[in-house]
Amino acid sequence: MHLRRFLLVCGLFTAATTKSWAQAPFDASQLKVSWEVGENHYQGKAQFLSVFTIVNTGRTAFPAQGWQLYFNFVRPVAPGPTTGGVSAAHVNGDLYKLTPTGESKGIAPGDSIRVSLIGEAWAVNFTDAPDGLYLVWDKEPAKGYSVPALNVRPSTQPKQYLRFPGDKIGLITPQDIYEQNKNTADVPVAELPKVFPTPLEISNGSGELVLTPAVTISADAAFVKEAAYLAAELKTIFGKEPLVGNSGNATITLSTDASLAPEEYTLSVSSTGVQIKAGEGAGIFYGIQSLKSLFPANAWAGVQKKVSIPAVNVKDGPRFGYRAFMIDVARNFHSRKDIYRLLDLMALYKLNVLHFHLTDDEGWRLEIPSLPELTAVGAHRGHTLDEKDHLQPAYGSGPDVNNEAGSGYYTKQDFIDILHYAAARHITVIPEIETPGHARAAVVAMKARYEKLSKAGQQAAAAEYLLSDPKDESVYHSVQNWNDNVINVALPAVYHFLDKVVEEVQGMYKEAGLPLEYVHMGGDEVPAGVWAGSPAVKALMEKDKSLRDVNDLWYYYYGKVNTLLKNRGLKLYGWEELGMRKTTLDGKPFSMPNPGFSGENLMVDVWNNIMGGGAEDLPYRLANANYKVVLSGVSNMYFDMAYMKSFDEPGFYWGGFVDVDKPFYFIPLDYYKNSKVDALGNRLDPAIFKDKQRLTAYGADNIAGVQGLLWSETVKNAERMEYMILPKLLGLAERAWAADPQWAQVKDSTLSADLYAKAWSAFANTLGKKELVRLSYYNGGYNYRIPTAGAGVVDGAVVANVQLPGFVIRYTSNGKEPDGKSKVYTGPIREKGTIKLKVFDVKGRGSRSVSIENK
Repeated sequence: MHLRRFLLVCGLFTAATTKSWAQAPFDASQLKVSWEVGENHYQGKAQFLSVFTIVNTGRTAFPAQGWQLYFNFVRPVAPGPTTGGVSAAHVNGDLYKLTPTGESKGIAPGDSIRVSLIGEAWAVNFTDAPDGLYLVWDKEPAKGYSVPALNVRPSTQPKQYLRFPGDKIGLITPQDIYEQNKNTADVPVAELPKVFPTPLEISNGSGELVLTPAVTISADAAFVKEAAYLAAELKTIFGKEPLVGNSGNATITLSTDASLAPEEYTLSVSSTGVQIKAGEGAGIFYGIQSLKSLFPANAWAGVQKKVSIPAVNVKDGPRFGYRAFMIDVARNFHSRKDIYRLLDLMALYKLNVLHFHLTDDEGWRLEIPSLPELTAVGAHRGHTLDEKDHLQPAYGSGPDVNNEAGSGYYTKQDFIDILHYAAARHITVIPEIETPGHARAAVVAMKARYEKLSKAGQQAAAAEYLLSDPKDESVYHSVQNWNDNVINVALPAVYHFLDKVVEEVQGMYKEAGLPLEYVHMGGDEVPAGVWAGSPAVKALMEKDKSLRDVNDLWYYYYGKVNTLLKNRGLKLYGWEELGMRKTTLDGKPFSMPNPGFSGENLMVDVWNNIMGGGAEDLPYRLANANYKVVLSGVSNMYFDMAYMKSFDEPGFYWGGFVDVDKPFYFIPLDYYKNSKVDALGNRLDPAIFKDKQRLTAYGADNIAGVQGLLWSETVKNAERMEYMILPKLLGLAERAWAADPQWAQVKDSTLSADLYAKAWSAFANTLGKKELVRLSYYNGGYNYRIPTAGAGVVDGAVVANVQLPGFVIRYTSNGKEPDGKSKVYTGPIREKGTIKLKVFDVKGRGSRSVSIENK
């Protein structure tokens, strides 16, 4: 899952009221703060120097004492006195504060101070910056005052963007992008695949079918819901609801073919009508998506009088039965509307599982009516002295509890509505309750409950769901720098809590009239040192002699969780660590697939296949060891990874940069073959796979499917969510649905490379000329990423290209930002000076601009 060395922030700021400012010693809105990377690999170590510049733009002096400046920062910061007369301190997680020292002189009007901080690792792009700055006055410790949004200064020098001496790849330039794009052929729309994702079989028919608002639908009784869905889709195109019935003269017929597997379908379009056949509703639904794929890409741009679609015959079914997308709503919350839009997108591209990451350290997002503190406390973030009412700020959520990204949850009815919405699109929702690590929101919420009931004299009730041992003196820090985020697995109350949560979640599915098969119970990133100082753990280990050391508590815990779920007729699903056993090899720590769980029909998401990281074969090792594996590798499927190494490109990069080509060229059952670069972007040496375990035929049967994932530390709104997901999700859809392409099957590497180049060109053109045009209008339009232009100078002229043919490149030569009226690039630009180029989509949305000098 997340190795989340780099957890980040980009934030919302809340203005204080005039009345509040009158109470404060200084108007925080008069502080102007900027930040920049000073130097990576500072002092020759794996650390970096960064600098705050704090300017007083007001008319009164900013005081020398009596304040604290809080902020969230993805990197651990060295504590202690630093420049500017301040001292840095860690609060918890990603929250830090600056406090004035005895040397502080305040800031005179118009003056500034520079505060230097040393952070672990490095910083490359703007989402590495601190965020969520706010002031707290010593005389008003419970109140936070937001400081205006941080100005992040770009890194332009190698010492600022190269991470360490071995980091040889600088920021990606327009010339780099031009070189990457130049071998992509331009393919006419008429020659592009008619249906996406690629079907098993498709052949052209004769002529075309013209659909009008008079279209009618006939459906077998089993497919009434799918017919209603199709009618609603056609209404958005024609402005009129089609007549749905059981007539033999209908334009579109949905009928039963019992010979087809559950998700298979046939689609036949002729000049007289459409026939979709399937054995079950899911197959009909996917046939409808393929029918929509045949529509002109701009059919959703407005009400149409007629739509022409080509005559085709399709026989199709998915490669994998598990085609998933994981959305994290715990780190930053995403509304029910956002989830609906995501489900519509998944449905369009035949994905069938929403992995719903509902809980984590920074938020519990699902109402559990019998445990109201989980959302009353655990679903809200803001400045706090004791976290009895809400959690501390994280990821730049700021001091105000009423913030859109840090605070929020789904009511029971919200969740049931989401289940219904997903089910109507043949999408299964799998809830994730992250345990035993990444559980701070639950731990803090249940501690608040404990203290409230204890104060009321209800000691037994107080301890009923307590997740932490009050006498635990264990010292640890999670990857995200929390020191109190792990459930104490020795407490019987923990299993009572889990059973209660699972009981209520299962009840929501029953109320929705939907089955629940798997519950994802986490298992990721439990830090070293946890449980070692707990009296409750010590007592358990003295009682249970099978627990020889603290590591054995892992198997104890998941053994009980597995039994708990089985008693409710459910199956256990978790992150890869769930299936691993810690041992030693030649006296050194070693992890292996745990034989103790291999016969339990457990399913695991395997995220750690970092190229060059040493665990490239982990998914295959677990599958060969009889674990059901969902391929969720960071190297290809983590959509929160930045598209490329650019200061202006949002997202993490610890697992590499993930552009749309990464999921597209992923070969699920043999990804060694087409892995191209390591996590740093260097060309990958195939020799690293020499001693890696390959997937056996037995193991291949255990590959449940493929999953794309979006962790939301850097994702605070719907626009950023869609930007990070699209167009990457289309590469995921192709690999999850379509059979292995020819380039993945041939053994000759040269032939494979040639076949891949042709396939990539077809895919890139399909995206640029069809699918992203469709998504510009579909469902009101999605905020997909528009690629920046590639550009270079050849023979004294600027040449340009774009990753996905079909977009329009416009340019200026007068220093102005290109807009919708700027010149269209049609060939080499011979004008001199600074040429600015920008890529535009069909609705006039633009990419970031790039500049190149033509001297």
